[in-house]
Amino acid sequence: MQKTKRLYFIDAVRAFAILMMLQGHFIDTALDPAYRDTDNIAYNIWLYFRGITAPVFFTISGLIFSYLLLRAHSQNNDKARIKKGFFRGLLLILTGYLLRVNFFSWLSGDFNTNFLKVDVLQCIGLSLILLIGLHLLLRKYSYLFSIVLFTIGFLCFLTEPLYRDLELNNIPLLLANYLSTTHGSVFTILPWFGYSAFGAFLATVFFRHADKHKFKFLTIIIFVVTGYLLMFHSSWFLNEVFHISGIEIFHLSAGYNYLFTRFGNVLVLFGLFYTLERYLKASFIAKIGQKTLSIYIFHFILLFGSFTGYGLKRYLTKVLNPQEAIAGAFLFIFFVCTIAFYYAKTNAFLYSRIKFLIEKMKSN
Repeated sequence: MQKTKRLYFIDAVRAFAILMMLQGHFIDTALDPAYRDTDNIAYNIWLYFRGITAPVFFTISGLIFSYLLLRAHSQNNDKARIKKGFFRGLLLILTGYLLRVNFFSWLSGDFNTNFLKVDVLQCIGLSLILLIGLHLLLRKYSYLFSIVLFTIGFLCFLTEPLYRDLELNNIPLLLANYLSTTHGSVFTILPWFGYSAFGAFLATVFFRHADKHKFKFLTIIIFVVTGYLLMFHSSWFLNEVFHISGIEIFHLSAGYNYLFTRFGNVLVLFGLFYTLERYLKASFIAKIGQKTLSIYIFHFILLFGSFTGYGLKRYLTKVLNPQEAIAGAFLFIFFVCTIAFYYAKTNAFLYSRIKFLIEKMKSN
């Protein structure tokens, strides 16, 4: 039985991502358009870091979920982990839909398809289910599993121009929203599953080598160097491949190359937090990283008015100056995190409570 270590830096990365999401959503909601100046350095820095949040979440979800699956498989006990993961995937999908429901509107007879829009929770939930399927198919072929995951991630990114403006008007809206943003979906399974696949690929590397001598040192260097190359040279590389091969998709991908560059951001961030891991093991920020689902749910309800339609967005949409928006973001983060810490111990605690309610409903 292979001994595996806990990846403590992951919780810190998740905490960073959730805090960036909180401030990003609040400021984007409240900031007056007059101050959204792309010639302003401070605004551009904020906009850039806001764009890191989703790639981090998807990559982290694939990494930690697959790492736990691999660990359970090494202990000949992955059936329970698969069942638990499948349930969590479905739960995330259901929660994503419920957060967009306005019961007050429904009670008044106003039904619309807004709740069918796909957001980050549905895509992460479906990504987990897809990773379970790949695990079941390839768990006996460890290195092939790694190659398939890397290939899927690469192809999801490379072929993005082919489905970027995809319109699916002849299939049910429930399905179309997972593949097209035409009807208002914020995220779609393509290309975002690519980040989860790359995260799962990293999980296979950590699982095999995390206990080896100098693994951490070498991994940090690889994260930073690879991240730098993706951020600043991946477009050049894609164009070079196009000139050599003549395959048009490489040129198209290089022309709007946000996926590979953002993955570079993720790797550099991983390298930074992995370097600081010893200082983050028992820190407050690591505890925040264990409550990301709770924080996400509470923030969505408070800011966007889930279930009632009455959230801060109703009263603060694009009305604040930068100073007011920043101060409001700090207060919002403090309030949401306080609620999450008071009412939920960890993400696992929230999952267990919801599972208990479902089982109780079944028994009745």
